[in-house]
Amino acid sequence: MSHVTQPIASRIESAVRDIPGWSPLDQLQCLFTLAFSSAHLQGDILELGSWCGRSAIVLGMAAQATGKVKVHCVDLFPEKNDWFRNADGTYSFSVQLNGVTFGAYQDQTVWEEPFLRDIAPLYERWPGTLEAFNDSVRKHNLEGCVIPYRADLESFVRNVAPDFCLSLAFIDGDHGFHAVCKDIETVEPFLLSGGWICFDDAFSSYNGVNDAIRDMVIHSGKYERFQQMTRKLFVAQKL
Repeated sequence: MSHVTQPIASRIESAVRDIPGWSPLDQLQCLFTLAFSSAHLQGDILELGSWCGRSAIVLGMAAQATGKVKVHCVDLFPEKNDWFRNADGTYSFSVQLNGVTFGAYQDQTVWEEPFLRDIAPLYERWPGTLEAFNDSVRKHNLEGCVIPYRADLESFVRNVAPDFCLSLAFIDGDHGFHAVCKDIETVEPFLLSGGWICFDDAFSSYNGVNDAIRDMVIHSGKYERFQQMTRKLFVAQKL
């Protein structure tokens, strides 16, 4: 029981220290708090865009502490050979799943320097990001609680149980305007009243994310308690 008296900030910092990713500690602490405080709603947690599991592990810690059933982590989980170099020297990737091709970093590509610094080294340790994700889940004993799905969001929701519902949805997928709007539309029917919808990279440098939040959340009449919580995490509570 010693973990319950250890500050969650230090537990989170220790848990994610060796997990590649870009989610800052203040954002991870905010996600933990939202997941922990909304446990009474009895819905699961959905994460769209998981990479190597940095935020998924923190959500899993909150789920485990509150007795929630699952954290569903939907990602394309690119492998090394899915990445390609564009004509301008930047990088993108595309993944084929069940005969359908899904692209990422198409409009806003990855510059060569961050690709070589942050992404390429991953594939020296693991064949793909799914293997990195699963390693993190095993290390923190979250099997059965944190569940990865190599899929797009629409494919995932087509296969959920009839009583599937969410207390928290964390959206960090394609950052294009139409893609974010579609993700919101897809998640909304499953989000319980009083549940939270969260967005990474909000009101930082991605106009598509910002505009989708304004149109689909702030001005929709479906949400309340809007707040930019950290430098790049925006949250709202569903009415």
